[in-house]
Amino acid sequence: MAETGYRQLRTSRANDVLGTIGRTFSYIGRFYRWRFILAIIFTILSSLTGVISSYLFTPIINNYIVPFIGVENPDMSGFAGMLTLMVAVYAAGLLSSYTFSKLISIVSTGTLNHMRQDLFRVVEKLPVQFFDTRTHGEIMNYYTNDIDTVRPMIAEGFPTLITTMITIIGCFGFMFSLNVRLTLVVLAMLVAMLIITFVLASSSRKTFAGLQQQISNINGYAQEMFAGQKVIKIFNHEKETVAGFKVYNDKLYEYSVKTNAYASMLMPINANLAYVAYAVVAVVGGKMCIEGSLRIGDLASFLLFVRQFAGPISNLSQQFNGIMMSLAGAERVFDLMDKEAELDYGIIELVNVEEDREELVETDRKTERWAWKIPVEPAKYVELKGDIRLNNVTFRYVEGKDILKNISLYAEPGQKIAFVGSTGAGKTTITSLINRFYDVEDQEGMITFDGIPIKEIKKDDLRRSVGVVLQDTNLFTGTIMDNIRYGRLDATDEECIAAARRCNANSFIERLPHGYDTMLSANGSNLSQGQRQLLNIARCAVADPPVMVLDEATSSIDTHTEKLIEKGMDELMKGRTTFVIAHRLSTVRNADAIIVLEHGEIVERGSHEDLLKLKGRYYQLYTGKAELD
Repeated sequence: MAETGYRQLRTSRANDVLGTIGRTFSYIGRFYRWRFILAIIFTILSSLTGVISSYLFTPIINNYIVPFIGVENPDMSGFAGMLTLMVAVYAAGLLSSYTFSKLISIVSTGTLNHMRQDLFRVVEKLPVQFFDTRTHGEIMNYYTNDIDTVRPMIAEGFPTLITTMITIIGCFGFMFSLNVRLTLVVLAMLVAMLIITFVLASSSRKTFAGLQQQISNINGYAQEMFAGQKVIKIFNHEKETVAGFKVYNDKLYEYSVKTNAYASMLMPINANLAYVAYAVVAVVGGKMCIEGSLRIGDLASFLLFVRQFAGPISNLSQQFNGIMMSLAGAERVFDLMDKEAELDYGIIELVNVEEDREELVETDRKTERWAWKIPVEPAKYVELKGDIRLNNVTFRYVEGKDILKNISLYAEPGQKIAFVGSTGAGKTTITSLINRFYDVEDQEGMITFDGIPIKEIKKDDLRRSVGVVLQDTNLFTGTIMDNIRYGRLDATDEECIAAARRCNANSFIERLPHGYDTMLSANGSNLSQGQRQLLNIARCAVADPPVMVLDEATSSIDTHTEKLIEKGMDELMKGRTTFVIAHRLSTVRNADAIIVLEHGEIVERGSHEDLLKLKGRYYQLYTGKAELD
């Protein structure tokens, strides 16, 4: 859906019932308007045929049964005609119900399809912090359980409401025409039903919202535990895991009991009120028939009308649980849709350039030169060289707990900068700030790229210029070639193979049964950890970024494999500004500068030899007199 369309959907608050219903049905209005209108027409026809068929009992009994009681050889042609008419009415109702079911199925399924697509598009634009603070299971719950709960409101709840309204209006119209006094008795029962339904709905809405949250919580916990089964079994924590699940399961049980109590309570109450109304009408109507003020045919139709309007109300009561769950699920979905996307006020783009008369000019051709395009008149181009500087940067994830404290450092073009230090010293945080996964507050320092504040650079362009190899490998379902090409989607097969060769991944790939066409699934579970990391590095190599960040890139690779890729990595880093985070200090000895971090502060900076001569923190780490963790 276009951005403008999505913004139109955000005009209502997610936690407002009418707003939630309006936003849900706005999808129908934009994508399935005419199908939905036809569905409503057919459900109205279906309801009317039911009411009309009940009314037909009045003339049948009054005109063709009662007058012929005791008459020999009565003329039954009129009676047969009325029966034919009744069959035609029932047939029309059956056809209308079938057509409605087909149409509403398309509308409800299609609406969920568009909602799920929009939700995925929104989540993809959320900041990294959103994913850092939620489990995968909790996020997945939005796409499965929460959105699926919306279906009953569209496919069952709303049509049942329409059917109930049409049936009640039609029944009461005919009942008033038959007898006003009996109609007032039924009307009193109807008012009581509506009041009870409204009171229970108002009281239970928060409970249903809580139930959806508990379902999300238990899904998140289960997903996290299933993903960590090896760790759980290694440390024999099965009992503790089961105990933890019981806590979430008991909370879910508590909310389920409350919601089902509300839902189970409504239908019997309304059903019994309907039975009371039926009994009262039967007694009073029978007395009126004996007195001669009401015909038997009128009473028969009247009793049918009482049962007929009670039926839709009972059905609506049955839908109560689903409607409340739908509203709770839709509110959670729209609440997530309303979360602010990752902010980006950058205006500077990364473009291909070439030299023309000693000036840089933009070109559509793929060149080996890149520049930052500053949108002024005329446009100004600053060649991308890879000069990155942090000036007095202070940063915290949580208020009151600084992770980085007044950090200043620089990486000149082509330099290899290594970060070492204890876990939690702030090494990875620095690389996250360079990628703008998080932003530094304006008053707490600045990060520049080729002299340009990175906040002025569009995030997509900034990240295109910085290749990242993380310690945790993430491979996607697809072939090995697809996973390498993920670094640059327009890369040719030859470029992907060349990238694999540069980091020595080619040797193990060619030994696989299907080579580059080998299918991967479950994050590449059919490969070793080292092989997965090599593919991760090859993916970065095919992107060919001017700046590279290697965050524990070789920590999952054995010493033999590490030596195999060192040459390729050195080739890959040649001429590029590179930031390396490593626990293996042997991998950073050839860095141009090693920065030692402790508790968010730089305590030492220099080459490997210079830092050893200082016999300070780095010396302690390198000689084993201090541990990195």
